[in-house]
Amino acid sequence: MSKPSAVGTMPDELGRRLGLFDAVVIGLGAMIGAGIFAALAPAARAAGSGLLPGLAVAAVVAYCNATSSARLAARYPASGGTYVYGRERLGGFWGYLAGWAFVVGKTASCAAMALTVGSYVWPGQAHAVAVAAVVVLTAVNYTGVQKSAWLARAIVAVVLAVLAAVVVAVFSSGSADASHLDIGDDATFGGVLQAAGLLFFAFAGYARIATLGEEVRDPARTIPRAVPIALGITLAVYAAVAVAALAVLGPRQLADAAAPLSDAVRAAGADGLVPVVRTGAAVAALGSLLALILGVSRTTLAMARDRHLPAALAAVHPRFEVPHRAELAVGAVVAVLAATADVRGAIGFSSFGVLVYYAVANASAWTLGPDEGRPARVVPVAGLVGCLVLAFALPVSSVIWGAVVLAVGVAAYGVRAVLASRRRP
Repeated sequence: MSKPSAVGTMPDELGRRLGLFDAVVIGLGAMIGAGIFAALAPAARAAGSGLLPGLAVAAVVAYCNATSSARLAARYPASGGTYVYGRERLGGFWGYLAGWAFVVGKTASCAAMALTVGSYVWPGQAHAVAVAAVVVLTAVNYTGVQKSAWLARAIVAVVLAVLAAVVVAVFSSGSADASHLDIGDDATFGGVLQAAGLLFFAFAGYARIATLGEEVRDPARTIPRAVPIALGITLAVYAAVAVAALAVLGPRQLADAAAPLSDAVRAAGADGLVPVVRTGAAVAALGSLLALILGVSRTTLAMARDRHLPAALAAVHPRFEVPHRAELAVGAVVAVLAATADVRGAIGFSSFGVLVYYAVANASAWTLGPDEGRPARVVPVAGLVGCLVLAFALPVSSVIWGAVVLAVGVAAYGVRAVLASRRRP
């Protein structure tokens, strides 16, 4: 296995400009995003009154993944996240598989978030607004990660204020019914697991902190602190919002809701908050899109450095110290998807890819030694098993398409390996 110092000696390294607060905020911006506005309804359809246990399962798996990722990121503070960890700890193929799953799945998520912005801001021109959002945020990322961190701070502040308003409105209205929180016969084990897999989509943003490892100051100290802080805050917020929505709507009404939090404030008699919630959803989707573009471009950079993607994408801007070609390429692909397709149904597919990505992270963390910051053995084991179980508990169509796309990536890796072996003397 390679030594971590080898990772830090690559040419064209990125500038380390992010502190603990910036890293936490970027993680929050990725997690406390559009997922909480959109994921509750499909999760309630899957689990019924077992929605809250599903949220708890998703949180446990997310905690294991976050802990494994944080220890690995401190050991290997380079752009690429689990692509780097898998490559260094398990071998080139596993790193590639993780990177491929992340880039493909999260590119679809980027387009979904862009279309979410469009559907809230101007439903009649959702595609045009989506493309404009991608162009603007790609430009922000291009001019430096610090500007992205400042924008993430503003977005997180707005979204937290909106979610707090929803919770206060519900519990101060007298419309909340505690009996709606009871777990009934409609909650099946499989349904709870499927809900957990869908809700995991909203937790997965802590990967942004790890994929930005090359741009964090003192990563060995900052990353292991930032990841659990961001995850803990997110879990507290999600739990409060889920309890409020379930208490006021009940599992059946929540499952049928097109805009769950808007319906929740209406049911609480706070119709005046509906435009605020819509605005908050649009801002949250912007925050998720900003963080997703950051993460995908950094993993693209790492894979380009290893020639798994075109080498030109490994260039770093001499002034802004960002992977500008990778960011432009990701932005262009996402803009095309946002202009031509409705990919909001790709949440399940994205969850499948991300769960595979974290399965590799947990397997990598298992190989760490006691002197390398290894977490307790139960953490990577529970994380690995949890990722695989939730991945295959997702809707069948998501599993099939996810497996097909992963197979395409594996075939491409095999072809490249064969061609490389033929070129050797």
